Amino acid sequence: MSRGRPGTRHYTVVCSSCGTRYEDDGLILDCSRRHEPAFLRTEYAGIPAGAGTDTGLFRHAPLLPVARTFPDVPGPVVHHAERLGRRIGLDRLWVAFNGYWPERGAQLPTCTFKDLEAYTVLGRLPAAPPVLVIPSAGNTAAAFAWAATLHRVPCLLVVPAPAMERMRFPAPLDPCVRIVVLDGAATYSDAIACADLLAALPGHHAEGGARNVGRRDGLGTVMLAAAEVLGRLPETYVQAVGSGTGAIGAHEAARRVREEGERLPRLLMCQNAPFAPLHEAWRATGQAPAHREHEPLARELTNRRPPFTVRGGVRDVLAESGGDIRCTDNEAALAALALFEEVEGIDIEPGAGVALAALAEAVLAGQVRRDELVLLNITGGGRARQARDLPLVPARPWLRVLWPGREEGPRLVAEKVERLLTGTGAGAVVGEAR
Repeated sequence: MSRGRPGTRHYTVVCSSCGTRYEDDGLILDCSRRHEPAFLRTEYAGIPAGAGTDTGLFRHAPLLPVARTFPDVPGPVVHHAERLGRRIGLDRLWVAFNGYWPERGAQLPTCTFKDLEAYTVLGRLPAAPPVLVIPSAGNTAAAFAWAATLHRVPCLLVVPAPAMERMRFPAPLDPCVRIVVLDGAATYSDAIACADLLAALPGHHAEGGARNVGRRDGLGTVMLAAAEVLGRLPETYVQAVGSGTGAIGAHEAARRVREEGERLPRLLMCQNAPFAPLHEAWRATGQAPAHREHEPLARELTNRRPPFTVRGGVRDVLAESGGDIRCTDNEAALAALALFEEVEGIDIEPGAGVALAALAEAVLAGQVRRDELVLLNITGGGRARQARDLPLVPARPWLRVLWPGREEGPRLVAEKVERLLTGTGAGAVVGEAR
């Protein structure tokens, strides 16, 4: 059961471009005024991080845009990774581990930091929410599916077929959670295009991705947890990125809790060649990311529509923090996966391997000093360990659609979903419509 926060919300939503302030309704994603694309951001009532009465994620509820909290939601686990640091040439490497690692106290239910954003977004919703429409490459869908199942929040998840590998849970999903699977050659970008149409259906609403302040602030609890453990902010923050939402959230969190005169952590964002649109955009001095389809190891990083030029987005936070984007290849990422498991004793996700590999290369290139205080966000891990420890049930799709291509696909998916919702047409057999 969730616990509501009485009275008005303890924060204000503010436009990064024009400064217009809004009282949050739990659903607002954009400023209503006409200007350049710009993120909304949250301003809190001056309550420090860690002042909450909960443990785990909602220990940071005073700095989360939530109207209610949920009990027993784990948060990140931060530890000094001395041996790993020595292997890559760092004396002060700290790891924020987001996943399943019982010996460290890490218990995120779907093994990635997407659990942090899912619970925050759900906690932000109004009392009677619409159906949230969420596209995903896999990890985000898994996090929302399980959180929404536990707390009976209606969600419509749109994923390419390979994402179903991630959709395994301790119990069957609640019927309020519906998964639309795009079979064939569909990509994460195709799932986003479909979700844009589905969000316009009656009673449905776009979750919003990076535009959702709940997502960014939930992911920003990685920085809040680290600041508590370290007693200060790190000098450099390292994370693999697809959209960059987590790194933006970490930067926004650091701005809220830094001491007077304290420098913001330098952001080191990491991408996986041969698909690195943010890296290409950053190196091209701000041009829009190239649209390409490749086969990187870390599929979760393949976002063709990242918020690079939006006000408050990737370009702005990199500039403000003095940050950079590095790109590493599949071979280096695979070696990093093996290194982490060898030294730390737990498996990690491909995206986390990309971050570790890029960090090691940055140290070798002299971009990161040996004595620098570095926080490495291991964005997911322990999936293999969880599968050994716990019996998991594969999720059943609500609808499967054979992807006909980018021209016809989104419209076809929207039509099939609408027919299922209204109970018309022969395609109304759950899980088998094509």
